[in-house]
Amino acid sequence: MSRFQSSQIRDKYGIPSNAVITIGGTVGVGKSTFTHALAEQLGFRVSVEKVDNNPYLGRYYNDLSRWGFHLQIFFLAERFKEQKRMFEYGGGFVQDRSIYEDTGIFARMLYEQGNMTEEDYRTYTELFEAMVMTPYFPHPDILIYLEGSFDDIIDRVKERGRPMEQQTPIDYWKDLYGRYEDWIRSFHACPILRVNINEYDVVDDPASVENIIARVGEKIRIGRATRL
Repeated sequence: MSRFQSSQIRDKYGIPSNAVITIGGTVGVGKSTFTHALAEQLGFRVSVEKVDNNPYLGRYYNDLSRWGFHLQIFFLAERFKEQKRMFEYGGGFVQDRSIYEDTGIFARMLYEQGNMTEEDYRTYTELFEAMVMTPYFPHPDILIYLEGSFDDIIDRVKERGRPMEQQTPIDYWKDLYGRYEDWIRSFHACPILRVNINEYDVVDDPASVENIIARVGEKIRIGRATRL
């Protein structure tokens, strides 16, 4: 899509050229595919989750209690730097996975399942609150929360997931799925748009994203007006 066409779409639906849009949702929901499709339509840059350079991820899946705290600290540092980079650049980004999911879901799950000590969990959450949940931290204009049935999600994990994810017990995914639902109901750091994965098909029908863009524009306008 040309820059002119992307500009037309942004103008049509009132998407600011400096907007920062974050995509959230459980593992397997299709965040990366949707992120790239939305960025293509809007002419925005993509901010992707850094996984390949993560020295703890493989070891984490083999020993959650040994490497869980290390993994969470690594993600917190990387996502904090990336969030600042986007806003210092001037916006115009679609971000694959939010920084908020780490503490609200993954760190809490590790702690409640006995895979992170109380001391480590307290240290992590206090660090997160001091770094992220302050008026000075640049929060996104909107979080698009991708959701679907558990069966739909687990089918995607089996089909497209990394080998370490495909070998993870089904009970882990059930717990994670429920935690995401609990988390999004209490999320308040920025406006939310909930989108079911069956509402669009970015592979065979890229234009199906346009209806979502219209809803995104409305949410951003309301959110920015509220902050004024």
